[in-house]
Amino acid sequence: MLDVFKKKGFFDKLKDGLAKTRDILLTDVDDLILGEKKIDQDLFDELEEVLIRSDVGPAFTCELIEKMKEQVKRKELSRADLLKKILRDTMKEILTKKETPLQIPAEGIYVIMVVGVNGTGKTTTIGKIAHELKSRGEKVLLVAADTFRAAAIEQLEVWSQRVGVPLIKQKPNADPAAVVFDSIQAANAGRGRVLIIDTAGRLHTKVNLMEELKKMKRIVERELPGAPQEILLVVDATTGQNGLIQAKMFKEEIGVTGIVLTKLDGTAKGGIIIRIVKELEIPIRYVGVGEGLEDLQPFHGEAFVDALFGSEKQ
Repeated sequence: MLDVFKKKGFFDKLKDGLAKTRDILLTDVDDLILGEKKIDQDLFDELEEVLIRSDVGPAFTCELIEKMKEQVKRKELSRADLLKKILRDTMKEILTKKETPLQIPAEGIYVIMVVGVNGTGKTTTIGKIAHELKSRGEKVLLVAADTFRAAAIEQLEVWSQRVGVPLIKQKPNADPAAVVFDSIQAANAGRGRVLIIDTAGRLHTKVNLMEELKKMKRIVERELPGAPQEILLVVDATTGQNGLIQAKMFKEEIGVTGIVLTKLDGTAKGGIIIRIVKELEIPIRYVGVGEGLEDLQPFHGEAFVDALFGSEKQ
């Protein structure tokens, strides 16, 4: 098990949090392959239905079933119970292939824009990422560019005090781009090297929100060529397909370099993680399984699959 997932309780919380996803996906798969099942088209049709229902998506399902059919043709797959091992191995292959934890270079100012719709846990996620980066020794500066909600500024201020990092803010309804500009000036003056920018999260279909995000991005690009180096999209795992729609929208509109998947604890829709990585080819940077500071950790595909399937050896 990778060290980052060994942190006290996190792997166990992830495993517990994926219980409902496990029930939806693996219990149905187990029921499907129970006994001396013949591997035929009917079995594949039933398996396809189970996989689609578990939110892993049609692209992954198609790839998996084609892989299974090829193995049957080559006489490498003769028992139905081996289907579960192929499912596990294919998930692991997809997730580890796009596994790229957030890496901050040793020199220069690094800008992380955090985007996402309201209710995903965006501001809380920012506080936890600030805590995680600070624990790595980074000099973090929080930026309250969600000026449309006074509560968002106040919430970020609470987090800045809780994790002990400075905050750049203005009054509610101030120009978000002006707040971003101020933060870059502060960074240039030595107040922080890693800027984490909180942005407004109104409905992702709103044109004015996207234009506001693009404006902020242009300010960053103008003042710091090459930045923002990271645009993190926070997605609520409990929303399932809606999370995928949000990811597509933000990717097309402003570009997304990584995903933070929150609220994995207690959702039956954890399979969406496979779909996001497979269909959008956006790496998962962090996963969250609770309210505590340590309940958001860098994502590792192998550990995620082990948590989903348990320690069962096929």
